[in-house]
Amino acid sequence: MEPDRALFEKVGVNMGNADDIVRPSLTFAKDAWRRLKKDKFAVVSLFVLIFITLCCIFIPILSAVDPNKQILASTNAGPSAQHWFGLDSLGRDIFVRLWLGGRVSLLIGAIGTLISLVIGILYGGICGYLGGRADLIMMRILEIISQIPYLIIVIIISIRFHQGLFSFIVALCITSWTGAAMLVRGQVIQLKESEYVLAARALGVKPMAIIMRHMIPNMIGLLIVNITFSVPGFIFSEAWLSYLGLGVQPPNTSWGLMVSVGQKVFTFHPHELIFPAMAICIVMLAFNLLGNGLRDALDPKMRQ
Repeated sequence: MEPDRALFEKVGVNMGNADDIVRPSLTFAKDAWRRLKKDKFAVVSLFVLIFITLCCIFIPILSAVDPNKQILASTNAGPSAQHWFGLDSLGRDIFVRLWLGGRVSLLIGAIGTLISLVIGILYGGICGYLGGRADLIMMRILEIISQIPYLIIVIIISIRFHQGLFSFIVALCITSWTGAAMLVRGQVIQLKESEYVLAARALGVKPMAIIMRHMIPNMIGLLIVNITFSVPGFIFSEAWLSYLGLGVQPPNTSWGLMVSVGQKVFTFHPHELIFPAMAICIVMLAFNLLGNGLRDALDPKMRQ
């Protein structure tokens, strides 16, 4: 049956507003930032981490108070207008020492994450790309290393070498790279059958160049999220080991060491424990909230 044409109206095409209805062209970075801004907790966490980092860098430099100066007449004094966070058991200003210790804690988190990520990318990339017997052997080695408690490694290195920042970072990094290696291996196995990888292989590109130039950039979002979760893990490990006396040693300081010292006098002078403990909690919470936001912002499946 032929439809009645009188019931229909020809609307036509209006080319005047064609540019207004087209979706604006955005790069992956701009689109990720647009989605990240919608997560208020992640944005606030980002600015909190930037603020804390700047304070750790500049306050010990710009402060007129010497962090190692001892005011023996006012040991364990509480917060005041002159000393905002009070004094510790040796009469040192806790406010300045808190930011000085933050340098060490954040430095351990950043360096430890960077070393673990580099080793994990290389090991996991080679393991996933080669496959077969090489993958089987390398994965068994990785599983053995991942089962070694890092506390035992820290104790062994502390006995064999002197307790210092370098040996402490080495002890943490010996087993911490295994998680990144497993993550990269899984992604490489998925990507190695992609068209651009097959094209690069057909053109004679070396395997390491394919991994570094083609595969790693396509998993950069996942690696950034891994970084945001790894840094607080290193900071917490430093705090825990320093609390046990196996981490940073005096006269150096860190948040974990300050918590260890403050715990001994917490009953009578709680300010010596509260402020460094709050710093650890705030930084770890900020990194985790930022990681959750980045995980959603960098997920291409959530792009609208």
